[in-house]
Amino acid sequence: MKTTLILVGKTNGKLFNEGIDDYAKRIGHYTPFAVKVLPELKSTKSLSESQQKDKEGKMILKTISPSDFVVLLDEHGTEYRSMEFAKWVEKRRNSGRDLVFVIGGPYGFSPDVYNRADALISLSRMTFSHQMVRLIFVEQLYRACTIIKGEPYHHE
Repeated sequence: MKTTLILVGKTNGKLFNEGIDDYAKRIGHYTPFAVKVLPELKSTKSLSESQQKDKEGKMILKTISPSDFVVLLDEHGTEYRSMEFAKWVEKRRNSGRDLVFVIGGPYGFSPDVYNRADALISLSRMTFSHQMVRLIFVEQLYRACTIIKGEPYHHE
């Protein structure tokens, strides 16, 4: 089973990129893992929020296969403690389906993407920048991998 993180738009900032790359490599020691960056939309000033979400949504849906278990990182999603998230990830991995996490653009997701999603996860009730969410999420996914393996990275 493969795990993929889909990002809409590139990550800005050397610090964020280095952190994401570091955790992506670490995750790769536990499971096949890839980060797919979808291109940012051009000329968005002439597009409404809804039009932007629809265009981004079409790109996201083209990247996902019908058999994937799709998880949107969304402020209205379920919040997990790290141990709970690790159990959740392990259960999904055991299902045999590829696990695809998606961090959308600045306005969230289109209705079509929400309809395709199998689950929604929220990292916090607080609001973080899209750049920060990327780094926080890959760290939590790495933490889940170490918890599943019983390694000492996480302390209760």
